Amino acid sequence: MIMSESKVSLSCVAIAAHPFVKQMPDDVAAISAFLKSNGVDSEYSLLHDTRLRERVKAKEIDMLIVLGGDGTMLRAGHLCAPHQIPILGINTGKFGFLMEVKQDQWRKSLQKVLSGDFWLENRMMLKAEQWRKNEIIGEWEALNEIVVSRGMIVRPIQIDTYVDDRFLTTYVADGLIASTPTGSTAYALASGGPILPPELRNILLLPISPHLSVDRAIVLAEGATVAVTPRSDHQSVISVDGQDPIHIIEGDKITIHASEHTVQFVRMQDPGYFYRNLTPHMYNNPAIQQIL
Repeated sequence: MIMSESKVSLSCVAIAAHPFVKQMPDDVAAISAFLKSNGVDSEYSLLHDTRLRERVKAKEIDMLIVLGGDGTMLRAGHLCAPHQIPILGINTGKFGFLMEVKQDQWRKSLQKVLSGDFWLENRMMLKAEQWRKNEIIGEWEALNEIVVSRGMIVRPIQIDTYVDDRFLTTYVADGLIASTPTGSTAYALASGGPILPPELRNILLLPISPHLSVDRAIVLAEGATVAVTPRSDHQSVISVDGQDPIHIIEGDKITIHASEHTVQFVRMQDPGYFYRNLTPHMYNNPAIQQIL
C-alpha cells in the first residue's frame, strides 16, 4: 500500500540540511524555533553529522525534516529507512521531485503535521550485494537505482543477466540499470524507461545504450532476484543512487533484490499528487532554465 495512517506522535524532531544549502542557518533555526514554540523538542545539524546519525539509529527522534533537493532525500532515506523514521522534505534544491514542501510554505505545512493532517507514503528500496569467490565483499541499499556499467573507458561491456537463477540475456551496453519505481523518474527515465507510480513494488531492468542486444525495459516482480556478471577487457563499476562508483573485477557477481527496508515520506497532498505533478516536473527542468 502507498499509504499508512499518520500515527506518529511528535515529541522530538531532527532538522537536517545539505551542507551547501543556501540560507541553511536561518531556515533551520526558524523551523526549530517554530517547533519548540509548539511543544516539540528539536535540534538541527547537517545531514552527515555524527550525532544526528547516532540519534536516528537509537530511534531517539520521531521525524526527520530535511532541507535540500532530491539528492538530500536519497541520503535521508538511506539513513532513516532501517529505523522506520518518517522524512519530511523541504525543497531548497533545483528539482525537488521527491520533496513535499516548498521552501516558503514550511510554516503552513508544519501546522498540518502538528495537527496530524498527513499520511505516510511507503517507497521500496533495493539491496545489492557484490560477490567475489563466494563471499560478499560489499552490500548497499538504493532508493533510486543500482547501476552496473562501464568505467571511464568509452566501450560497451557484456553483462550476463539471470533472473531467479534462470538466464535472461547478455546485454552488450554501457550498463544496466536496476531501478525501483521511485528511480523510474530518475536515471531510468533519462535512459528511455517507463514511468512507474511510486506505490508499485517492482524492479525495473533497463540497459544503457545497448548495442545489437536487448534494448527494452523489463519490469520484474518484487520477489525477483537479479544476478549480473559483467565481462570486460577494460573497466566495470557499480554505482548506488549516484554515489561514487565501486570497482568490479572479472568474475565478480552482483545480486539485486528488494530490500526489507522501506522509506517513509511524509505527505500532505492527496494520493493523486504524483500524476498531477508529473508533467510540470517533466517540462520545467530547472537546470536548463539556469543555463538559459
